[in-house]
Amino acid sequence: MQNLRHVSDLESITLTKVRWRLIPFLFLLYVIAYLDRVNVGYAALDMNRELGFSAAVYGFGSGIFFLSYTLLEVPSNLLLARFGARRWIARIMFTWGLVSMAMVFVTTPLSFYVLRFILGACEAGFFPGLILYLTYWFPARERARAVALFMTATAMAGVIGAPISSAILQLHGAGGLHGWQWLFIIEGLPAVLLAPVVLRRLTERPADATWLTADERDWLTREMAEEQEPTPGVHVRLRTAARSGRLWALSALYFCIVMAFYGVSFWLPQIVQATGGLSSATVILLTAIPYVAATIGLVVVGARSDAKAERRWHVAVPCLIGATGFVLTVLAPQTAVASLAMLSIAAFGIWGTLGPFWAMPTAFLRGTAAAGGIAIVNSIGNIGGFAGPFAIGWVRDATGSFEGGLLALAGVLVVGAAIAISLPARPPIDTDLHR
Repeated sequence: MQNLRHVSDLESITLTKVRWRLIPFLFLLYVIAYLDRVNVGYAALDMNRELGFSAAVYGFGSGIFFLSYTLLEVPSNLLLARFGARRWIARIMFTWGLVSMAMVFVTTPLSFYVLRFILGACEAGFFPGLILYLTYWFPARERARAVALFMTATAMAGVIGAPISSAILQLHGAGGLHGWQWLFIIEGLPAVLLAPVVLRRLTERPADATWLTADERDWLTREMAEEQEPTPGVHVRLRTAARSGRLWALSALYFCIVMAFYGVSFWLPQIVQATGGLSSATVILLTAIPYVAATIGLVVVGARSDAKAERRWHVAVPCLIGATGFVLTVLAPQTAVASLAMLSIAAFGIWGTLGPFWAMPTAFLRGTAAAGGIAIVNSIGNIGGFAGPFAIGWVRDATGSFEGGLLALAGVLVVGAAIAISLPARPPIDTDLHR
């Protein structure tokens, strides 16, 4: 009994240290990544008008990021597994920061498309690389909460980024540049500056963690090594994982989530602005409200999913909450207050899916299958990052309203909920594990 208590205490102390060492830093990196990815939504409030971009041009340009991102996800994550997380994540950050800053040179739809496409290529592998990295440090039973805490960055980027972006837009005219140009320069610079910090700060594996005691390091190394051992229903080779219907079902589910996720992220400022009479700076500040709800959704649902050791319903129910939020946005009075309230419900649901969702593929993928499989899921899912913004832009140009696009996103989330419920509660026994 005393020995069990000692192991339990050792586990608790070790994982607490790991959380405090890794999660805040990864959180910071992903805040910067997410803000660099979606700050085009803030810039668009003035950029579209000044450059004469239509809703369809903006929707295509914001979404084309995900085409190159998707194409290069798998090779990028396999290279990360080969060269190590520290070096590869630092490389990704340095190159995407430079390209993000280069958005200052956008003058035509073509230059907008090209730079967004290159930005996607540079950032490919960053998110799945961090998810893979977390599997080196957190046992499966702790993973939904770890992922949820790290992914609150996507929500907090809106909370933090909104007032910062609003202030930067006030630099309009300084140095002969538009406010939206300053936005890209100032928000792209941190990625470049943090790249060398990544090399010094990230520890590759538990065995290298000098910031843990010898007992803590030994326990975590053994724990993670045991998790990597082949067990029934767990894929260790990418070739085997690629034949798994479960992997492709998860990819389809993530497509639904991401389509709604980026559909609302890229268009949120313009949806709020369409309620009428608000300045660009005020609109950006107000968009922080749904991101607060998103943060709550991530933390609450992720923690509950781990506590209940259940994933499917903790993805399906938030999907339905998100769909309800979109429908209510269409039905509610077209005022800023009503729209923000309903969009906050949608954000709570959409972001709430993320922690439980990413605990699902990492529960049955190991080794090469984890590096490639996670990237496959993220790649296919992020095609939704192109489809969502483009569809809303196309519908907006065709109808003059966001209503049709929001209802389409609601329908996609209902499909996602159905896929989540259809998944088996436990990985099926796989007799073809070592092929």
